[in-house]
Amino acid sequence: MRMHVFEMVVIITVVVLVAGLIKDWMKKNQTPPVDLSPIEDRLAKLEALQERVEVLEKIVTDKNYDLRSEIDNLR
Repeated sequence: MRMHVFEMVVIITVVVLVAGLIKDWMKKNQTPPVDLSPIEDRLAKLEALQERVEVLEKIVTDKNYDLRSEIDNLR
């Protein structure tokens, strides 16, 4: 079987059109890039607050803290 020129042109055209449609569909369905900088800023603030809370917990649970507060109450 020999392929005629017309059949070959039709097949090439169909392949090119289908490839173009697939390319456009893939481009349309791409996920847009997400800006994470606001989330990173909030995470940094949260970590700083967590460190401060840990320091405050150490101060409050310190054995000498109760003694200091009792002495301050006597004044």
